[in-house]
Amino acid sequence: MNVHQGYPTETLIRFLKAREWHVNKAQKMLVESLNWRIQNEIDSILEKPIIPEDLYRSIRDTQLVGLSGYSKEGIPVFAVGVGLSTYDKASVNYYVQSHIQINEYRDRFILPMVTKKYGGPITTCIKVLDMTGLKLSALNQMKIVTAISTVDDLNYPEKTETYYIVNTPYIFSACWKVVKPLLQERTRKKVHVLRGCGKDELLKIMDYSSLPHFCRREGSGASKHSSSDPDDCFSLDHPFHQELYNFIQEQALNMELIKQGSMHVNIPNQDPEDAKIVGVIEAEFHKLSVQNGSANGVDKE
Repeated sequence: MNVHQGYPTETLIRFLKAREWHVNKAQKMLVESLNWRIQNEIDSILEKPIIPEDLYRSIRDTQLVGLSGYSKEGIPVFAVGVGLSTYDKASVNYYVQSHIQINEYRDRFILPMVTKKYGGPITTCIKVLDMTGLKLSALNQMKIVTAISTVDDLNYPEKTETYYIVNTPYIFSACWKVVKPLLQERTRKKVHVLRGCGKDELLKIMDYSSLPHFCRREGSGASKHSSSDPDDCFSLDHPFHQELYNFIQEQALNMELIKQGSMHVNIPNQDPEDAKIVGVIEAEFHKLSVQNGSANGVDKE
């Protein structure tokens, strides 16, 4: 039930799409995903808070993601600070746990809520990826980013309807040129690289109040992350993160389960095609670092 939320057909279609409509491959993928959920107790992950709160706050400050609002059609809009996420304040396990908790809360509460409100199944989300601050040193976070995207690809397939990429520095453009041809057409069609902060384009599909904070202002510093700004959808003080964190704390109290320590979730093996793409990104970053002289410690954006 936690997988399909009353929409088994839509769930089956997501897995079929992810395997290019090969029934046997899609079935294998679904069974493996269900086994992964059982083995890692994913159904009870929303009862396992990351404590103390200071630790969770430092995760929110370094794994920049949040719900900024909804499109005009009711689709949840998630913002991701790709360039400024450092993943350097906790172990990989904590970052993976927090990511899965956001996924599960989205699937079990947010999507059913908008489905009810809009009167038809809403089973996907929109992601706005902010590339501000993307540097060659991002290669250091590749392992964590790859672990999280592998969990998503294999267990939450086709959950993102569209990716909007904004505030792109040169380093992104150089990488995108070599990565784009490697993507499946289905994925390529979902990715839209917007000019600047993307505000004008995004306002066609959502109201101003749903725009991620980094899309609201053109110009320099438009997306500097400030964890004390209540409009900053990455911050633990943002209503979405407060609601999620309080919900997990309450569930844990009900189950009398609160104890310190991260959940260890097994990261499935990466799809070989995805591994190839990661290899290409790493090679491109390396090439750029040699060109930029950042091998000598100079890191240019």
